[in-house]
Formats: sequence, C-alpha cells, structure tokens
Amino acid sequence: MTALTLIGKPDCHLCDVAREVVDRVVAELPDAVADRIEVREVSIQDDPALHEQWWEKIPVVLIDDRLHGHWRVSPDRLRAALLDAVAPTA
Repeated sequence: MTALTLIGKPDCHLCDVAREVVDRVVAELPDAVADRIEVREVSIQDDPALHEQWWEKIPVVLIDDRLHGHWRVSPDRLRAALLDAVAPTA
C-alpha cells in the first residue's frame, strides 16, 4: 500500500485546491493502482509537531512519508509519482 498524506488546516484555500487535485488524480488512476493508495488528511492544528515543521509550507503532500511537494500540487507530477510508487508492486 502507498500512503499519500495531505497536510493542511481548515479554512485554507490552497489546501482545498490541493485536496481537489489529489482526489481528481487518484480517481483518474487505473483501479489496480488507485486501490493501492491510501489517502489521509491531517491538520497542523491537531499536531504541534506537524505545525512546527510545516506551518509555512501547507499544503504539503507526502508520499510514503517522503516530501512530494508543498504549496501547489501539480496533477501531472503527482500522477507520475503515484504510478512510480505503486508500480513495483502493482
């Protein structure tokens, strides 16, 4: 399973846009790939350590706990990264 973590906070416009991009990209992936991706969303408001680490960069996207990107999410770059992450076991 590949973990995609979206780190943001409520009432964050860029976080809302990033969520839409993540949802769209995952929905457009082949089922065999999408079924191997677990998307979770966490808020910096709920975790002081996340707040300390990421507050200036949200939204942040991690793939398998590694930084994929922050601020703006490119659909093409995210799609390629997810395909690469899942490919070895798909």
